[in-house]
Amino acid sequence: MTKNTLPTEASARPEARNPRGFADRRGRDLIAERRIVRQVSEVYERWGFEPLDTGAFEYADALGKFLPDADRPNEGVFALQDDDEQWMALRYDLTAPLARFAAQNWETLPKPFRRYAFGSVWRNEKPGPGRFREFTQCDADTVGSDRPEADAEIIAMAGEGLRAAGLDADQAVIRVASRKLFDGLFEAGGVTDPVQKLTALRAIDKFDRLGWEGVAALLGEGRLDDSGDYTKGAQLPLGVASTIEAFLASAGDAALSRSQTLDAVARAGGLGAMGEAALNELAAIDQALNAMKVGQDAVRFDPTIVRGLEYYTGAVFEAELLLETTDDKGRAVRFGSIGGGGRYDDLVARFTGERLPATGFSFGVSRLASALRAAGRAEDAAVRGPVVLIVFSDADMPHYLEALVELRNAGIAAELYLGRAGMKAQMKYADRRGSPAAVILGGDEIAAGTVTIKDLDAGRAAASAIAGNDAWKAERPGQLSVERGQLVETVRRIVTATLGPA
Repeated sequence: MTKNTLPTEASARPEARNPRGFADRRGRDLIAERRIVRQVSEVYERWGFEPLDTGAFEYADALGKFLPDADRPNEGVFALQDDDEQWMALRYDLTAPLARFAAQNWETLPKPFRRYAFGSVWRNEKPGPGRFREFTQCDADTVGSDRPEADAEIIAMAGEGLRAAGLDADQAVIRVASRKLFDGLFEAGGVTDPVQKLTALRAIDKFDRLGWEGVAALLGEGRLDDSGDYTKGAQLPLGVASTIEAFLASAGDAALSRSQTLDAVARAGGLGAMGEAALNELAAIDQALNAMKVGQDAVRFDPTIVRGLEYYTGAVFEAELLLETTDDKGRAVRFGSIGGGGRYDDLVARFTGERLPATGFSFGVSRLASALRAAGRAEDAAVRGPVVLIVFSDADMPHYLEALVELRNAGIAAELYLGRAGMKAQMKYADRRGSPAAVILGGDEIAAGTVTIKDLDAGRAAASAIAGNDAWKAERPGQLSVERGQLVETVRRIVTATLGPA
């Protein structure tokens, strides 16, 4: 048996593998996501929203959305049975837990209740490229206000949050509509079956991808896609489908202002009383957005937006990424939606029996971080590794540790190399860590009261311009020797230059 090998039969060893749809993430990705959460949280708190963290598990009957009528409620969610025989499930979003929390604590909460939350969510769905079973969301919601200004505030704050996360003003747009517009169309057309209406809404939600021809098929008998899969249609009456076609056509001009879009929708007709009420609510949202100086390019009215979740009852909104993105081979990638939300006035009523108005917005942190990276907007300099102190001798360990403490006490990320390799391997280690500098305190430096510091970024840049190994050794690019007392000052100067201005 070789050294450090466990006496285990090869056939009994588990295979090291990820569960499908669950990804390992290292420093760069995690730090980028945490930066997004931190900067967006600052926006939410400045707008008067308080943080809330609910547990990862909820009772399965409290989640409601994905759960089928089966003995094991594990379709769409990851569920387990507790020792009291109650089913629990990992939360699939941050809104359903908020509804439970609000119902449970409403008497003691400030009303309206304004909260933001971020954290992992889990969905027991088929994974695919860019589609994971665990991912991070960041939400903000107002519970207890039926005012359209509450929707407008959420929309405006979502835009500011996306800009804080790293998007320029012209790199995302929030599209707004209302579920009540389609409810009015269905009501006026005599469509009352909830399943039929939901099927039609899901078809309309594909309008930007399938165009009217594909949507018309899904509003009718059904559609066979390119892969050979058949999707059953909503089987709407022809008159209702024709009204929807005119309705969608009325919203096709991106050059229209928000108020002009509402006028065009009104002229299409067939909305019924509920649709007319929706237009009035959207007009009030527009008025509030104008008062908050939210531009027409930042937020547009687009009545084709319906959102997929069943619990939306009024205004709905979707953030679309406009930033050009490419994969690692330079091919164009379309991220599309990076977040969305809307009004859900019936969700808390599942617990209380009484309607409680609510509105909110959610965006996928991991998805936005991936989009920024695909657009070349990842802030690599902000995720650099620590300064590395090179180790030569066990006898000199007190000198290394003293220098390490000085750097850390000065607010500089630093680590002592704790392997047992030589200097060449240690420098390679520092390079792999993305370290801005390496600190060398060999016997000569300690005796002379000096320290040698390698500016690794400067060294890499200079080395690329030097022809030949002998010239590189002679010039020692990026290497300098200073008095021991100047260690912190010199390293801070290097790190600051690496990170850039704050």
